[in-house]
Amino acid sequence: MPDHSDHVRHPHHERQAVIVDALLGFAVFAVVAIAIGAGIGGGDLLPPIAAYGFAAALGLLMLVRRRWPLTVLLATTVLLFTYYFVDLPVIGLAVPSAAALYSASAFGRTYWAVGTAAVLIGVSTAVRALEGQDLAFLLGYELVSTVAIMGAAIAFGDGARQRRESARQRERIAVLDAQAREAASAERLARERARIARDLHDAVGHHLSVVSLHTSVAVEALEEDPESTVDLPTARAELDHVNQAAREGLRDLRSTVRALRGPADEPGTGLDRVAGLAHLGELVASVRAAGLAVEVTGEGGPGLPGMADATAYRVVQEALTNTLRHARARSAEVVLERTEGVLTVTVTDDGTAGTAGGAAPGEHGEGSGLLGMRERVRMVGGTLEAGPVPGGGFRVSARLPLGGAA
Repeated sequence: MPDHSDHVRHPHHERQAVIVDALLGFAVFAVVAIAIGAGIGGGDLLPPIAAYGFAAALGLLMLVRRRWPLTVLLATTVLLFTYYFVDLPVIGLAVPSAAALYSASAFGRTYWAVGTAAVLIGVSTAVRALEGQDLAFLLGYELVSTVAIMGAAIAFGDGARQRRESARQRERIAVLDAQAREAASAERLARERARIARDLHDAVGHHLSVVSLHTSVAVEALEEDPESTVDLPTARAELDHVNQAAREGLRDLRSTVRALRGPADEPGTGLDRVAGLAHLGELVASVRAAGLAVEVTGEGGPGLPGMADATAYRVVQEALTNTLRHARARSAEVVLERTEGVLTVTVTDDGTAGTAGGAAPGEHGEGSGLLGMRERVRMVGGTLEAGPVPGGGFRVSARLPLGGAA
């Protein structure tokens, strides 16, 4: 069973990896073969040609070092012990084993590489000392050079592994960053779609409600009644209101289209261009013309943050629109109270309790009107309360923080 570590898997890298391993294997074979050819020492158990067979085996192991790094390390160790056991020409330990030690360390087997190197050095040093070799040369030169070469091979391999893991980590981070950006973009898109939906509901819906009410009055005035004459002045006045409300609704609809076509933060685009307490008088006038007596108390004051100003206007607009649609009210009161850091907007009507909050009579729960208001208020960090008033009527109250709402 392969102990594959992090061998290359990408097709465009596999060919390069094979070439590198083949060159490394040839280098190992050449270095060992040169040492053998130098004829340092020699033995009688096997002919010299067998030594080149060991050199070739050590080189061939490099072809599978990525797939089986631990196996290659252990096989190299066994070959070296066997090589010296049969008394072939001396080739040292560090050079033949350096590539295997590097490969094991580079592919996640650093502890095995260190342990194997220690075993090779310990066994070789002990055997040669028992054979009576000069300890000064053995320990003062041979041991130091062998440890240095083996240690460098392991260190280089571990460094390559760490660089490879760092590169993979950077790739994973880049993927996560891209996913996070995509999620943030999708979230921004969803928020923008929700904002446009609220704007259409609040602004265009308000104008259509006014159109519907005035149209109903005009139809009643134009109905033929055998016992009465047609009330043309009333019908004409109502149709004038219809015309005005339709133009305002079309203007807001065009603003929304411009907001969709251009940058969302471009000045002068979107429904927020007309959404603000500065336009509250126009809103109240249109509601009064529809037959609802509206009284306004207080004001937002100067220097309102843009989002808080627009949210306050939308709350009043939606509350009055719901009153026109559902409450069967005769009057409504709008109260604006600004205290330190907070703007409170309260809209109260005298209609049928429980029907002015955006739900038609008989419906349970909140309609889209109240839900939209809650979303708007929550976006600026505020709170909204809505419910029946004891004794009759319905009240909507929003508290909007002014400190840094954007």
